[in-house]
Amino acid sequence: MSTASYTARRAVGVKRPASVVLTVLATLLGVLGLGALTPAHASPVQAAPAPAASAGAAAGTGLHISDGRLVEGNGNDFIMRGVNHAHTWYPGETQSLADIKATGANTVRVVLSDGYRWSKNGPDDVASVIAQCKANRLICVLEVHDTTGYGEDSAAGTLDHAADYWIGLKDVLDGQEDYVVINIGNEPWGNTNPAGWTAPTTAAIKKLRAAGFAHTIMVDAPNWGQDWQNVMRDNAQAVYDADTTGNLLFSIHMYSVYNTAQKVTDYLNTFVDAGLPLVIGEFGGPADQYGDPDEDTMMSEAQRLGLGWIAWSWSGNTDPILDLTIGFDPARLSTWGERIFHGADGIAQTSREATVFGGPAEEDTEAPTAPGTPAASAVTATSATLTWAASSDNVAVAGYDVVRLNGTAETVVASSATTSVTVTGLTADTAYSFAVYARDAAGNRSARSAAVGVTTNEAPTTPAGSCTVGYKVVGQWPGGFQGEITIRNTGSAAIDGWTLGFDFADGQTITNMWGGTPTQSGGSVSVTPASYTATIAPNGTVTVGFTGSQNGSNTVPAAFTLSGAACAAA
Repeated sequence: MSTASYTARRAVGVKRPASVVLTVLATLLGVLGLGALTPAHASPVQAAPAPAASAGAAAGTGLHISDGRLVEGNGNDFIMRGVNHAHTWYPGETQSLADIKATGANTVRVVLSDGYRWSKNGPDDVASVIAQCKANRLICVLEVHDTTGYGEDSAAGTLDHAADYWIGLKDVLDGQEDYVVINIGNEPWGNTNPAGWTAPTTAAIKKLRAAGFAHTIMVDAPNWGQDWQNVMRDNAQAVYDADTTGNLLFSIHMYSVYNTAQKVTDYLNTFVDAGLPLVIGEFGGPADQYGDPDEDTMMSEAQRLGLGWIAWSWSGNTDPILDLTIGFDPARLSTWGERIFHGADGIAQTSREATVFGGPAEEDTEAPTAPGTPAASAVTATSATLTWAASSDNVAVAGYDVVRLNGTAETVVASSATTSVTVTGLTADTAYSFAVYARDAAGNRSARSAAVGVTTNEAPTTPAGSCTVGYKVVGQWPGGFQGEITIRNTGSAAIDGWTLGFDFADGQTITNMWGGTPTQSGGSVSVTPASYTATIAPNGTVTVGFTGSQNGSNTVPAAFTLSGAACAAA
């Protein structure tokens, strides 16, 4: 079963199989047409003391809430920096948990099914997932996905059914409070009467506590997780007070509804000001036909406020623009993946491993030693591989950040958990200077290494007639479309590095691309490859996908060049 397409529902934050997307598109367009994404401001929730834990409830057992924050059993703050993984649809992709950890993530949110809508994940499977999370030193957020869009999507299950599923797994979950957060149900209410979310959410929490669960429980918002009518926000204190342990964590999903910095900051700060615990349980960044989520503000504001976030999603979306990796391959990061793992306020910069796994506690103030001077190899027109001698640390080195130097300015261009990285997206025949910093899990940063100078190769030339380019429109909607470009090397030698050129005739604009990096001036578009599309073997192909905007006419480009040479249209 494929994980869901965002084509029809990213504006309200649901993932669903492509087979049911079209059945809900008309509902969504009606909501958007009525201006539902700009609700009137409601009164913020008011802060109140957390309720005392009832007799026998272990409020401080494992991961728990203290003073409005998620903390570990030792009282150490734990700030989630993680990735969603669609386990229930891809049960064979178990290597993904180790791959997610290798990016530096400290949390994985695992998609499960209670059997209402998809194949049920049984006790043995869930126990195995938890064991793999622990083996890979990841905090495991487990969620039931069958509840998605209840009240609007007739195929969705209830929170009560999900609560019974968790109770059936109690033997598996008992004793895992240090490692597991129970997310009762994913996006458990659609846009139809979202006020109906409050009572079943409260009832499900009480049912789990009555069954003896001491875990931190996470609850998702209505409106397909995005709470644009502020039902969760305005009822958060009452729902929180209903939990006898006080170990309740609210989860907001942020997609196209949150397309301005003001919307993001207003929502997050309302919870923080009220002393209520909140995490961004899902979010996306690539633009679509409904808007452009402000992921930069989501990430920077979460870092400023000390709030957790979990990006959607590792791989396997039928609409691939939200895949962090291509085909579950950690060596093939999408543009979205590069942003999450290596960008500003991303996982490489901000993730800290949970101390329950033996990671350093807050008192670690000793920085790693400086890395060795990087050496450059495998230099092409658009990339270079850098390797350096390892740093040492009193606890452990968590990773390295590579910076490009320009006078006194520094720009982080790559991060790595090892002592080597390939820097991509460079300009041909250009001189660069790079250096490296080491960092530990407590956030201490080393002195900077010495710098290495690198000059990229000249752009390769492609003989005329040795390439073909296929261009097709994969999907189209009012104001936007998705395109796919396939480049074939028809020559006898490999193409190592390339620049694709073409012109749009009708004012189309590329808004997001995977497999390449676009530069556009008016109708003229130039595309340079990602690291995994840079080389094209003889008779081989690479594919670049993108989303774009259009205003009614969407003529296919008439001609293409590859590194300046004409290519035949396929």
